[in-house]
Amino acid sequence: MAWFEREFIAVPETGKKQLVYKWPDVNIRRYSRAIVNADQTALFVKSGQVLGALGPGRHRIDADELPVLGALVDTLTGGNLYRAELYFVSTREFAGIKFGGRLADIADPVSEQIVTLRVFGEFALSVRDAGQLITSLAGSTDLHDPAGIESWSADLLLKAMKVAVTQGVSQGEWPVLGLSGLLPVIEQAVVRQTNTALYEYGLRIPRLGNFDITLAPEDADRLKRLAKDVTYIRLAGDFRQYAAGEMALGAGQGLASGHGHDGGGFLGAALGINALQQSGPAAAGHPASAPGSPWQQHQQPPRAERDPAALPPTAKPAELGPAAADNPICGACATVNPPGAKFCVECGNRFAPAEPPRCRECDAELLPTARFCASCGTRSHHT
Repeated sequence: MAWFEREFIAVPETGKKQLVYKWPDVNIRRYSRAIVNADQTALFVKSGQVLGALGPGRHRIDADELPVLGALVDTLTGGNLYRAELYFVSTREFAGIKFGGRLADIADPVSEQIVTLRVFGEFALSVRDAGQLITSLAGSTDLHDPAGIESWSADLLLKAMKVAVTQGVSQGEWPVLGLSGLLPVIEQAVVRQTNTALYEYGLRIPRLGNFDITLAPEDADRLKRLAKDVTYIRLAGDFRQYAAGEMALGAGQGLASGHGHDGGGFLGAALGINALQQSGPAAAGHPASAPGSPWQQHQQPPRAERDPAALPPTAKPAELGPAAADNPICGACATVNPPGAKFCVECGNRFAPAEPPRCRECDAELLPTARFCASCGTRSHHT
């Protein structure tokens, strides 16, 4: 009798961090000592049914002390062995269990873009009902694998998070770019939904640990650029104005980085867009009508009629120096122009073409380089 009492059944040190530990031998000697720690419950299971439970403490395996063990007696051994599976289930909370992965491809209702959401984090797991846990998972999950239940629970949690986040985003309650600011609300919804699924398995998730929902990097960059574009267009008031600013900015950056040959084209295009924007819709079909073009200047009245106060004081030929005779003076604004000018450099007024020289005798037109009149032979006065 003393030899049997020297056998102890307890969870080894390597198994104390497991949610469920199964004693490896299904033949349990009579009068063995079972040691159940303060945060454990021991269950005797046969044919998928829990036939007995032991609370924290030291127990002698004997049908006289535990009448329920009478159904487990192996009669072939003369009643010296009990045939059953013995599980030690921890009742404490297990924190820091990892979970994560791809949530879903979802349409952002704001930008109407398809994006990929991912989640990574931790959660805590505890046993709500040890008997329900063993009987419900014995046939579907490998209880011999220490991480089996944790992995199975993490899969359920990820599934519940997929449903909750997809519903929240698609209904417009949770913005895709603002999910990090809604983590407490998301945690509450996900934990409630997960525990509903875990209830029939005797498990519960008290809380989530550090977790975050993120976008795939390429999707995050795309939505940020789109949000910036929308904001700038709203501030600019028009897409064409915004496009002109963006092109001019790109040209400036290109010139600053030493790629001046590329920046000129962009800068010219940007300035062209700005010119169209300033000239209005009519200018899009008629570029010559843009403000400041020679065509428009010719159609405008002389500057003296538009803004007399803006004209400079009249310059007299005597004050212009020796070359005054060759410098045309504008009759509209009195501006002295360089020799040979056909248009005024100040107001754009077109000068009348100079009259060709004529013969003083017969009034015939003289060639600019002629020394004598071709009609009467009179010497030209301008040679």
